[in-house]
Amino acid sequence: MTLQEAVERYPAYGFSKLFKILRRWGHGWNHKRVYRLYCELNLNKRRRGKKRLPSRHPEPLVVPAQANHCWSMDFMSDSLFCGRRFRTFNLVDDFDREALAIEIDSNLPAPRVIRVLERAVAWRGYPSKL
Repeated sequence: MTLQEAVERYPAYGFSKLFKILRRWGHGWNHKRVYRLYCELNLNKRRRGKKRLPSRHPEPLVVPAQANHCWSMDFMSDSLFCGRRFRTFNLVDDFDREALAIEIDSNLPAPRVIRVLERAVAWRGYPSKL
């Protein structure tokens, strides 16, 4: 049979490539008929499963024991109803999640972020953890 010859010649190919090869060899068979024979001959290949990531053991986040120990900064973006975009720069104390500074504008260049950080340092001092 021609399908078995194609499988012997191209053992790594699946059904779709084998069907194209049969068409190239000049056979005008229906793909449903060829697939039925392909399955009856037990040629259907097993699909590869997804690679699983190794199990991870995340450590819980350490909460600071005192205020002004560690700060977190973040940029966020959103849009108004009219479609205008705006960004926010947030500076938060990790101990009590107090917002030390929130700067809002359509764009936030680096000198402006530095100015906000210097203002927070002048008000609260440097955090213990840098």
